[in-house]
Amino acid sequence: MENKKVTRAFLPLTLIFIISNGLLILFRSTFAGWNFDVNILIIGNSILFLATTLSFYLYYRPMRSKNAHFILRMVSSGMVAKLVICLAAAYVYISMAGKAVNKAAILTCCALYILYTFTEVAILMKISKQKIHV
Repeated sequence: MENKKVTRAFLPLTLIFIISNGLLILFRSTFAGWNFDVNILIIGNSILFLATTLSFYLYYRPMRSKNAHFILRMVSSGMVAKLVICLAAAYVYISMAGKAVNKAAILTCCALYILYTFTEVAILMKISKQKIHV
């Protein structure tokens, strides 16, 4: 039963991923006309989704615990893991692209990062209000 709740809670993040990638694929030529590198956007969105999945797991896991140290450790780990994954991906892309970096794609990935983070926090706040903790 608990696994079903987690899957249902994670559904909005999955929908954001599917809809944004679907729009990128569907309107590939339009985005290319606006000087967006669609391949970088799709790869960046996929990396953001994987990082959000990891951080969501690390945030959700301590909600059943009454140990304040465990909660703090997991929340800190989730934030650091998501940030390090995104920074590493950006560093790899920037170092490989050199002067051909697509700034519009990077800024769009930053906007997607904010969207994923706000959605993730809203979901976790809603879940946390339903449970009794420490």
